[in-house]
Amino acid sequence: MGHRAGFVNIVGNPNVGKSTLMNALVGEKLSIVTAKAQTTRHRIMGIVNTDDYQIVYSDTPGMLKPNYRLQEDMMRFVDAAIGDADIILYVTDVVEKSDKNQEYIQKLQKVECPVVVVINKIDISDQAKVLGLISYWEETIPEAVVIPVSAKERFNLESVLEAVVSKLPVSPPWFDKDQFTDRNLRFFASEIIREKILENYSQEVPYSCEVVVERFKEGRERYEIGAVILVTRDSQKGIIIGKGGAALKKTGTEARLEMEDFFQKKVFLELFVKVDADWRDNRKELRRFGYEE
Repeated sequence: MGHRAGFVNIVGNPNVGKSTLMNALVGEKLSIVTAKAQTTRHRIMGIVNTDDYQIVYSDTPGMLKPNYRLQEDMMRFVDAAIGDADIILYVTDVVEKSDKNQEYIQKLQKVECPVVVVINKIDISDQAKVLGLISYWEETIPEAVVIPVSAKERFNLESVLEAVVSKLPVSPPWFDKDQFTDRNLRFFASEIIREKILENYSQEVPYSCEVVVERFKEGRERYEIGAVILVTRDSQKGIIIGKGGAALKKTGTEARLEMEDFFQKKVFLELFVKVDADWRDNRKELRRFGYEE
């Protein structure tokens, strides 16, 4: 058998652990992970290479019914991922209702590529419930392979890898063998900042924010990064900054430390906050942020 390579696209509802799964399968933290839904906004690729195969995993936003243009663009990423996959990993978990977003389940029943249903978070369930979910998904998508896992605990991920490798098409590699993602360092800087916003602020504030890295300079000893946090209202700007700038300083410090760990280099980070009331519905702005073609 010749070299195998293919695009393995990870889809599913919000907060089922898609990003945790991809990070575990790739062995790098490429997608931000928080307890909040809708953490992932972009389609992010993580690439696994061996001498015999190349797996191009693709993390996608959680499936939802859009309320504004940004979410419409996010769902276009999901639709594209279903349409151009060599293998689909559909991630569900032991908590969500199995029939959520039926329209996407119906799409999975009709796709021509192999489907692997990953039942995540089995570490917080019991055997009887997990067995019941396995039976449900085997009946719902009969052609699929159904695998129970705990991405957080890295339990049974080898079964996912074996299923994926066995279904990869024979193909030369799509990317250089030393490449592990399609994204640049500027993108990861913005995602790390956005992750800290999701962790440090509550309610609607994180979902109203976008991070724009306006300066990214690599020096001999450190990266110099300047980023703007966009919000939709003046009140949100005040919350992000906090009393005496304390909240923004905390977010910036946490982001800088994580960047230094990710980049393996010292980082000088400056954060600013601006109000842009319509960025989530402004096509020009969304194109600038990488959401629209």
